[in-house]
Amino acid sequence: MTTEKTGLILSGGGARAAYQVGVLKAVHHLLPRGHVNPFQVISGTSAGAINGIALASYAEDYRRGIRHLERIWSHFSCDQVYRTDLAGMSGSLLRFSRALLIGRQFRQDPVSLLDNRPLAELLHEVIHFAAIQKAIDNKALHAVAVSCSGLESGESVSFFEGHPDIPDWDRRRRLGRRSRLTLEHLMASSAIPMVFPAVFLGDQYYADGAVRQLAPISPALHMGAHKIMVIGVGATAINKPDPCRVDKTYPSAAKLMGHMLNAAFLDSMESDVERLLRINRTLRNIPLAVRQHTGMELKPIRLLEISPSRSLDSVAGEHADEMPRALKYVLRGSGNISTQGSGLLSYLLFSEGYCRQLIQLGFDDAMAKAADIRDFFREFFNDSQLS
Repeated sequence: MTTEKTGLILSGGGARAAYQVGVLKAVHHLLPRGHVNPFQVISGTSAGAINGIALASYAEDYRRGIRHLERIWSHFSCDQVYRTDLAGMSGSLLRFSRALLIGRQFRQDPVSLLDNRPLAELLHEVIHFAAIQKAIDNKALHAVAVSCSGLESGESVSFFEGHPDIPDWDRRRRLGRRSRLTLEHLMASSAIPMVFPAVFLGDQYYADGAVRQLAPISPALHMGAHKIMVIGVGATAINKPDPCRVDKTYPSAAKLMGHMLNAAFLDSMESDVERLLRINRTLRNIPLAVRQHTGMELKPIRLLEISPSRSLDSVAGEHADEMPRALKYVLRGSGNISTQGSGLLSYLLFSEGYCRQLIQLGFDDAMAKAADIRDFFREFFNDSQLS
């Protein structure tokens, strides 16, 4: 078995993260029976951080961890993530509107559209944070990181738990800080700005880690990964609008908010993947002897990326009728419940039907790349199994 460490990058995206579970299920299906945890380094952001921490807590029993994740996502309902009753949603909306118009009544009042305390209760029940350090001590895991965005400093901070040899890191607006990871780190990392409340961690309030995250792949490399698997939640193919069918009406609130969320969650990952591929191409054209002679620290990083083969906005549109009644009432008229698809809906629709379809899509997309996955994890196979 190779000593190279494999890193897993799980991007953010709210309910879209169900797709990641399907990909991970396929990886488990493709690897030989009885295999150990294939990801020694895990880095997650937002909902991807939740999946990452769940996997890390089951690093000593990877098969059970995958089943645990699939069971939770396959039976999700929106009321497990945020309050969907009319009283709860109306109260959040009233506080949000009051804060925008006349300011907060109390300084500690959260400014958010939705109350995500049900998510905190769920994560407290299903994630065993103490198991992470145990897995590190038993060498089943090297490190795991959760990325958050500091609202005061404007820095992307990766809180990590890992092998004692991993040092903190400081880059321009990118920090790595050793911590014992807790529920508060997950709630902060998944606090979509204005949608879920920010969380105070030590020195400042933190919000969703995808915001201002300039280099999502970087934390895994700092923690010692030699090759990287990235599971994105943005469609692989970008469909350009037909000039003859462009809607000339002013964009709906749904389209504007979906555009903002896509910019936060998808663009930085896509840019970082493109940057890594460009660096790899450049390094392949520089002889190793020259790189060593000049003291060049960069080295090629093997990359495997798997992203949705179709728009998750359109998948969400197919399940628009699964939106909670109270949320429909709050969002009516904004375009968020259109059966034609919605960016905002694709992030907030934690419904059983939608999540199950994303899991299946992730599984199918990964199985379509079965040969690439086997080659990426070739240390688990002998030559006859690869051919």
